[in-house]
Amino acid sequence: MSNQDITKDEIMAIYPKVAEIIADALGCDEEEVQPESSLINDLDAESIDFLDIVFRLEREFKVKIPRGKAMEEARGELTEDEFEQKGVVTEAGIAKLRAYLTEVPADRIKPALKAAEIPKLFTTETFCKMVIREQKGA
Repeated sequence: MSNQDITKDEIMAIYPKVAEIIADALGCDEEEVQPESSLINDLDAESIDFLDIVFRLEREFKVKIPRGKAMEEARGELTEDEFEQKGVVTEAGIAKLRAYLTEVPADRIKPALKAAEIPKLFTTETFCKMVIREQKGA
């Protein structure tokens, strides 16, 4: 399923609940959680928090979000070698990420991005999309 299949309305329909869950998991104010907030850079989340957030989203929305699914989907049909070389995302990989993470400002997805830093790109909206994709059975 492509991002184009997810509408702003669908995102906004679940956004308040997703923002509430993220704020609750991170112990911050809901006002701080904006659609474009990077969970790691703006809200000080750590990777362990992602597991907690995903677990809470699964419980709230009655969906199963497989671990690593976002990375897999972002990579699309590229092999791991085509997507990253020695831990650095390739040009093809950067293009894939920009197409997949349309909610992330393109200037955050720069050449020489390390694969390990991809989670830093994930925003509140990224998590909304994960839920919607699973609800649609993608």
